[in-house]
Amino acid sequence: MVEAVLFASAEPVTVAELAARMPHGCDPAEALVYLRKRYEGRGVNVVKVGDAYAFRTAPDLGHLMRRETTETKKLSRAAIETLAIVAYHQPVTRAEIEEIRGVAVSRGTIDQLMEMEWIRLGRRRMTPGRPVTFVVTEGFLDHFGLESARDLPGIKELRAAGLLESRPGPSFGSQPEPPDEDEAQSGQSELFED
Repeated sequence: MVEAVLFASAEPVTVAELAARMPHGCDPAEALVYLRKRYEGRGVNVVKVGDAYAFRTAPDLGHLMRRETTETKKLSRAAIETLAIVAYHQPVTRAEIEEIRGVAVSRGTIDQLMEMEWIRLGRRRMTPGRPVTFVVTEGFLDHFGLESARDLPGIKELRAAGLLESRPGPSFGSQPEPPDEDEAQSGQSELFED
């Protein structure tokens, strides 16, 4: 029954959701342990996504699926930076995102990331003004093949992959670089590059 529910579901399913669908006395957690072992080394695996479970293509076979994916537009640099800040600093407020980036964050950037269901509103901070915070979603974790945000690569891994410069960043006392013209504009133009 657990296997059938996971197979038919488009979204990851929690143990509580599985328990609600199954007859009284069934233990979906035990079934998940059995299914995860049963599917090890096969073309599909039962994987944990946040607090939920789903069938996913085995990581070593992902290259076979590349033809079926299409990318219509790239996220802008501002949207990628905002997403990275939320992922690594969550829960984070809009003011904290702007402080880290050094430029104002367009409302459109946050809205687009929320529409993509990669970030969501978190709890309000218990500070004056009670600002809302942003956190990444299970959809973000699922898209990037992560079980939790703790699985994000660290600085050493990012440098080894060539994604960060080897030299340290600017000191806190220095002036931030002026924003690109693209980033200074607000609205939809900031969200995507052609």
